[in-house]
Amino acid sequence: MTFVERLMRNPIPWGIGLIAILIVLSSFVSVVPETKQALIVRLGDPNRVVNAWHPNEQFGHTGAGLVARIPFVETIVWVDKRVLSFDMQRQSVLSTDQLRLEVDAYARYRIVDPLQMYVSAGSEERVGEALRPILGSALRNELGKRQFAALLTPERSQLMDNIQVGLNRVARQYGAEIVDVRIKRADLPDGTPLESAFQRMRTARQQEALTLRAQGMQQAQIIRADADAAAARVYADAFNKDAQFYDFYRAMQSYRRTFGVDGQEAPGSSTVILSPSNDYLREFRGQK
Repeated sequence: MTFVERLMRNPIPWGIGLIAILIVLSSFVSVVPETKQALIVRLGDPNRVVNAWHPNEQFGHTGAGLVARIPFVETIVWVDKRVLSFDMQRQSVLSTDQLRLEVDAYARYRIVDPLQMYVSAGSEERVGEALRPILGSALRNELGKRQFAALLTPERSQLMDNIQVGLNRVARQYGAEIVDVRIKRADLPDGTPLESAFQRMRTARQQEALTLRAQGMQQAQIIRADADAAAARVYADAFNKDAQFYDFYRAMQSYRRTFGVDGQEAPGSSTVILSPSNDYLREFRGQK
């Protein structure tokens, strides 16, 4: 009787034996995926890291694949290679202009040293829990140095960089690296503080408008004074050059204003009867 015939006659024992062999092999060999780092722990002590994260590594050229281990002696702690994140609990922060803000923020990080992470925190979940209060403290310190308006300007980017640097110093102790820190929302509290802030903003804008208006009136007065002075100089120069022409010109302006323009009566004018020998009409008599 051949091996195939014996296998076909009694398949169940052979199947059980094959499953047992696979179970034994699986206890010696594990598959490490691309997205995971495998920390091998031997009798409670971290021994080595398989498929560790490296900057600028290319997909398909990492240490992922089969890894051998000693069953019942070595265990595997899986650590994610991807970017993780945690949210900060909503907190109240007081800015330098005495505005109380309700701030929501989050941070994104990556485990870059699984050995340090295992010794310091024990698991990647505890890393986020340990860094969450540190983020809140760093955020309060930075916002406490700036006004609320700084959150609406490019200065906000510098603020986020400062928080990231401070948080990264703590994250290294847990084998992590901070990738990014961002503020989701920064709002004024509802109720009286919000209305008071709006009133202060309105008052500040009104004062700014009054200041600009006063500066504009001052500039206008200066311009008019300069123009009047220039006109006076022109009139004086004209009088000095030709006194008779200057008298004629001024008389024509007076006639135009008194008798109207282009045959039309001047607004609000009344009828005036003058003698032809009146001195006011001397220009009509011509030069003698």
